[in-house]
Amino acid sequence: MTPWRKHAIHVASCIAGLGSMLPLPAVAHSFGQVYRLPVPVWLYLYGACAALALSFVVMVFCLTGDSGRAAATPALSGHRVPSVEPPLARGAIGWGGAVLGMGMLGLCIASGLFGVAGPYANFSMTAFWIVFLLGMTYSVALVGDIQVGLNPWLGLAEAIGRCWQGFLVGRYRYPARLGYTPALGFYMALVWLELFGPGTPFALAITLSIYTGLNLVGVWLTGARDWFRYAELFSVMFRLLALMAPLAWSHSGPAHRLRPRLRSPFAALREIRFQRVSLLLFILFMLSSTAFDGLHETQAWRRLFWVELYPKVLSGWVGTNPVAAFPVLLRWYGYWQILWLLASPFIYLAVYVVFVALMRGMVGGRRSVMALACRFAPALLPIALAYHLSHYYTLIQTQAIKIVPLASDPFGFGWNLFGTADWWQRTNVPEPSTVWHVQVGVIVLGHIAGVYISHLIALDVFTTRRHAAISQLPMLVLMLAFTVAGLWILAQPIGAS
Repeated sequence: MTPWRKHAIHVASCIAGLGSMLPLPAVAHSFGQVYRLPVPVWLYLYGACAALALSFVVMVFCLTGDSGRAAATPALSGHRVPSVEPPLARGAIGWGGAVLGMGMLGLCIASGLFGVAGPYANFSMTAFWIVFLLGMTYSVALVGDIQVGLNPWLGLAEAIGRCWQGFLVGRYRYPARLGYTPALGFYMALVWLELFGPGTPFALAITLSIYTGLNLVGVWLTGARDWFRYAELFSVMFRLLALMAPLAWSHSGPAHRLRPRLRSPFAALREIRFQRVSLLLFILFMLSSTAFDGLHETQAWRRLFWVELYPKVLSGWVGTNPVAAFPVLLRWYGYWQILWLLASPFIYLAVYVVFVALMRGMVGGRRSVMALACRFAPALLPIALAYHLSHYYTLIQTQAIKIVPLASDPFGFGWNLFGTADWWQRTNVPEPSTVWHVQVGVIVLGHIAGVYISHLIALDVFTTRRHAAISQLPMLVLMLAFTVAGLWILAQPIGAS
């Protein structure tokens, strides 16, 4: 190694350390402090070994015992959702939920536009990022797709439809070739805003206003039924997560009110049929975006750019003086981060398709590789939920409770509307050991659930138990690889931010 290169690496390491401590959008969450301490190595190894052992137990149980057919569940289509009810069919409870959702959306936008700039003193940030996004994610996975009755954009579209006849019908047929691509695009934009956005209430208010306008234009163009089936981000995401819930909701009665129906947990994942690659990419982005969120904060990831890539590759373009090159490198580092975020679902897709191709090569059959990939995609949803919960659950513990005092002073003007402005001001920092065990346990259990669902699907897809058992060997390796990758990310030291 030449002397200048040694010098460049040394200085670049110092600058990387300094840059990692700057409050830059490229290295921070949009809102909230995720308490995630590096998992001890022994716990990391324990989790990987436990996943390996339990996965084999699940496979043996599913493929040698009773098939364990899930409780009877109507066959579902991967691109079929409950119809958007006519405006007058909601009933009092349905419209109550819609009014609540629209009111919360309006308050988020108003407090973001006119309230204080501090994110922790403004109602909008906690209400959207914590209560709505995280709270609804875990709620629908437990109690089903309740967001249908609370979705503010659906409620707003239906309210406009009451006054504007034909608004909900649309002007053009939704292009079938688009599939779920609009929802995927909105999802990528949301994660970009979370990881690299300005992180201010005003920016969030502008974003929500633009998103509301895009939804209304989309409904006007393609109709509410198809828009909320394929394109509206939160309808698609929460509907997928609700497939794991032990409750399903159906319309009944003259007022078409939503009523719950019990079913076995994860039962719908065995019955569902995904037929579009864009929906498979959406599910994979649920995995890859959370993994990237954890990875991009680690020292190993930052060293990859500042210590490895810069001296060996980028120095030819920006020069060997790290101090002079730092402003340009910092901008390039932001592009580097965004590039890997957007590429992450396609990387996961390539890995996933390789293992599905191995499965097809081992057992044969008439289905194409992509058809099998879509058929087994529901088994990825428990893993996606486990990744999400292990990474973000501390935000629920530390920040969600702050919505109570913020409700009394949503704009940060010093109000005390409900007498709760002084409640729970002290931050509840979780115990490190609790965080470690919850993260490892959730990831292991999520992958076990994924293995279980994958085996049940294999029993339906392949003609014999022997073929089903053989087909699951590559999938088992894939699940274990996801487990190890997730635990490895948790075990990495976090860079300062």
